[in-house]
Amino acid sequence: MSRRRPGDRLADVGELGLLAELERRGLTVDVEHDAALLSGGLVVTQDALVEGVHFQLDWISWRDLGYKAAAVNISDLAASAAEPEALIVSLGLPPATLVADVVELYEGIAEAGVPVRGGDTTSADRAYLSVTALGHSVHVPGRGGARPGDLVVVTGPLGASGAGLLCLEAGRRDDPAAAALVRAHNRPPLRLAEGRALGAVATALMDISDGLATDAGHIARRSGCHLAIELARVPVADGVAEVAAGAGRTRWELACAFGEDYELLATVPPEAPLPPGCVVIGRCEAGQGAVFLDAAGREVVLHGWEHFR
Repeated sequence: MSRRRPGDRLADVGELGLLAELERRGLTVDVEHDAALLSGGLVVTQDALVEGVHFQLDWISWRDLGYKAAAVNISDLAASAAEPEALIVSLGLPPATLVADVVELYEGIAEAGVPVRGGDTTSADRAYLSVTALGHSVHVPGRGGARPGDLVVVTGPLGASGAGLLCLEAGRRDDPAAAALVRAHNRPPLRLAEGRALGAVATALMDISDGLATDAGHIARRSGCHLAIELARVPVADGVAEVAAGAGRTRWELACAFGEDYELLATVPPEAPLPPGCVVIGRCEAGQGAVFLDAAGREVVLHGWEHFR
């Protein structure tokens, strides 16, 4: 891995480059998976949502924001085949925020079904939530165990969150035709049962937060293998193709590149039993990297989300 130049900016290296540099310097340890695995099977993860980056308050209710903040962290526990036990919530808000809105936010967090057992509050010039989720797991597959011959699977259809974001950007928040897509963007699925089932058989397991294109690359890189994904087999949520066409995009861009679907992505041996809803979308081979193939076997270039880029 090449060394970074002193004048490199985050915009030059991106989120992945920054994390790789910290790892190379020994400033982070064992951060290649969705969550940290500590002694006794304790699993810990943390994600932050920042106003203007992850959400707009005129696009999402306080209740939905609370639910989403909890769900994106619980998703990392699901990707660790863990049973969630507690959330720790750090909250920054402008002083003019209504108390009723904060109560509604916490009611949304509570809907996710994991108790809040601590946290911190502070004044800030914009709203942000940093949630830490804790749970226990018997076995965390991680991202580094995929091997040639494994199948690549996902737990459900993709693209609804990206399509929902496009609907919000187009001012379609109250459009009945867009309601399911907007809800998918604001209220990610909880795949805890699927995560525990896959944890018993998967060679690699993670959630799809940055887009299938980016996240399949994570497994390929950490496992030292090649993931070949057939676009015709990737399940696409209802309504995604229509929204994509209206925005001058393809359904594969929304399903594979936008991210925030929070379905699970796994590699499993061919003989492994799969939980209901799982779909085989490709295979692991000898080699490097992840590619997407059209019906004729030609490579389609897709890029997922990366902060700072």
